[in-house]
Amino acid sequence: MTTAEDGYTWFFRSEFAVVVRTVYLILRDQGRAQDISQDAFMQLFVHWSKVSRYERPEAWVRRVAIRMAIRERKRDRLRAFLERKTTEDTTPAVIGLDLEDAMAGLPVMQRAVVVLYYFEDRPSNEIAEILGMSQSTVRVHLSRARRRLAQILREEVNEDVD
Repeated sequence: MTTAEDGYTWFFRSEFAVVVRTVYLILRDQGRAQDISQDAFMQLFVHWSKVSRYERPEAWVRRVAIRMAIRERKRDRLRAFLERKTTEDTTPAVIGLDLEDAMAGLPVMQRAVVVLYYFEDRPSNEIAEILGMSQSTVRVHLSRARRRLAQILREEVNEDVD
């Protein structure tokens, strides 16, 4: 193996599980999270000679995986919308929602920000870098997500974004 391949192998082993967890928390589907993470790491492998020189290559692969997850989630929502339009939903409303179910009600970008902020304990400037948006946009998504989660879970909102 070359030094570049060794570096990629080490990087893959240290970061893959973390990326899978992030994608899982966005999609709530372990199999798809693994598939998307593998696809993101395949893209990383193709671009490894360039990305390995970045200051934070883990942000690059995470951004790719999150964007893939967001596209996947949007396709799911469109599919679900079309299915609802063709059939009538007769299932009763669920009363005791837990946090994971509540998060499923958030728009996918808000969910991504919540996952990175609360589950990965990342500051807003790092989230902005990972998602390719400004810090103020991160704060807006986080604030809206908190308000929506508070409504769903019937709790008070505490606006303590760094």
